[in-house]
Amino acid sequence: MGDIRPVYLEEKLKEVEDSGRLGYRSKALPTWCPGCGYFSIVDAVATALCDQGVPNEDAVVVSGIGCSSRFPFFLNTYGMHTLHGRALPVATGVKTANPALTVVAVGGDGDGFAIGGGHIPHAARRNLDITYLLFDNGIYGLTKGQTSPTSATGFKTTTSPYENPDRPINPLLLLLSYGATWVGQSYAGKPEHLRKMVAEAMAHRGFSYLHIVSPCVTFDKTHRTYANMGMKVRDLPADHDPSDKLAALREAMNDATPALGLYYREDRPTLDDALDGVVKRAGASPAVRKPRR
Repeated sequence: MGDIRPVYLEEKLKEVEDSGRLGYRSKALPTWCPGCGYFSIVDAVATALCDQGVPNEDAVVVSGIGCSSRFPFFLNTYGMHTLHGRALPVATGVKTANPALTVVAVGGDGDGFAIGGGHIPHAARRNLDITYLLFDNGIYGLTKGQTSPTSATGFKTTTSPYENPDRPINPLLLLLSYGATWVGQSYAGKPEHLRKMVAEAMAHRGFSYLHIVSPCVTFDKTHRTYANMGMKVRDLPADHDPSDKLAALREAMNDATPALGLYYREDRPTLDDALDGVVKRAGASPAVRKPRR
């Protein structure tokens, strides 16, 4: 059949090579549908790793199953493509075993909030020092277009031919209530904003959650399209205070027009700090670790 990969992917790799970010991109070209917002997320993560000077061997990307979970193949870091919904437990093990690593977990709305939804509260409340990037396209793309926990009410799909009757969950409200210490939202259609938000999330010491809204160009032609999302998304108010959780909750409740930016941030001890405290109280010495960059 020949190579049908879009020419712009080759051009993107040339752009990345010229910018010096190629060291964080693998030679494998992404296999998502042309126009998928996930391409900009790969570039954003590669840029953040480059800007922060994280050595390739000190970065780990953990994924579950779904379109988003092909992610580790496209980055020149350590990667683990795990089971459906299990990216966070595996990332917990990786970070606990070697806290010096920069760990990024990725997943989609189905992977994160359906089969994997029970893991998010515990990663958040423990303040696990990782970044969780949630790619939300409101549909199961890899399995050909079924409804997901974030699908819009009234959405016609292969599993809801008479329209989806369910109300979608609100991920930002969930993460804020679970105790995540960094909660932000970005949009795949605004790559510069996305790069900035990924870098901020990765720089945070603690559990950082970045919700990334992205269209599914193949299976959603009516709801979460680039045209629709471009009209709906807005910036958080200029006077929004990210230390005010009540303000963050109020903004998160207005999900009809998703606001982009940093909703909430706080500093508190991480899971690694807590484990070191246990070791000290037990009369032992915490392991000497290389400081995280």
